[in-house]
Amino acid sequence: MSLRLSCAWISILLILPGLSHGGKLLVVPMVGSHWLSMQEVVEKLSQRGHEVVVLVPEVSWQMETTQAYKVVTYPVRQTLEELDNAFREYVTMHLTQKPFPLNALAMYKASVHVFSTFFGQCKDLFRSQETLRFLNQSGFDAILTDPFFMCGAILAHHLSLPFVFFMRGFPCNLHFSASQSPSPLSYIPRLFSFNSDRMTFFQRVENTLISLLELDYCNGLFGQALELSSEVLQRDVSLTDLVSPAAIWILRFDFVFEYVRPVMPNMVFVGGINCAKEKPLPKISFMLFDRLMKGPLNLTNKAKNNAIT
Repeated sequence: MSLRLSCAWISILLILPGLSHGGKLLVVPMVGSHWLSMQEVVEKLSQRGHEVVVLVPEVSWQMETTQAYKVVTYPVRQTLEELDNAFREYVTMHLTQKPFPLNALAMYKASVHVFSTFFGQCKDLFRSQETLRFLNQSGFDAILTDPFFMCGAILAHHLSLPFVFFMRGFPCNLHFSASQSPSPLSYIPRLFSFNSDRMTFFQRVENTLISLLELDYCNGLFGQALELSSEVLQRDVSLTDLVSPAAIWILRFDFVFEYVRPVMPNMVFVGGINCAKEKPLPKISFMLFDRLMKGPLNLTNKAKNNAIT
């Protein structure tokens, strides 16, 4: 996976102006588990000689930082408790079983709520004149962003900078439709359909109906982002207008695990998921394994305590 990540980033450095000889990169991540996948790449870019600035809200999740890059924070109104509660409700909905279409409606409602809560941080970014002044005067060459909350895309348009997406995907097939990648309804199941790529006739009809609703429910989900972008850019902006100019789409999943479909040349599959980096097993684990291979275990109290630890 690391080799594929390196190849993807070599492509980016060769394509984007200014970055091939050591440029200045602004990183607008999505807080939480998404950052765990992006951080390693950001550190690698810094090691390659690029000046990297990571834009982080003052209240955030799992946004551990290092001295490998500069971190700029901006004030937000949300508390950590508000973020926790919104995400807890979102997870609870996923663990509740309901028949179709009640499950899809419940998922959509919970998604709108969690998006609204977290997107408040993006609104606070554009309220911070000091932060915007710094970003305008810093002379960045490009923006790297996770676009799920659209904040990085809006900021890229505001600063008139090329931008790169590092993402898992949009809920309404937007990452394929905006990039003009074909997505045949006959064997590409839509989100909320809960179908596989082998569908009956009626499931294909259902798939088609859901696809007709995708733009509407996506506009509803990202309604606040569209409202803010129109306000910031002083013109009417659609979702396609926001995301389609992306120079590179770095897709954080594996092509072989997805439904077969054609994609555009600027879409790069790098694998990976949203998770923390694994920690090495303690020595006691290897000792216990060796002992297990030789015969029944007879642990002392000290060994038991070490194993639990």
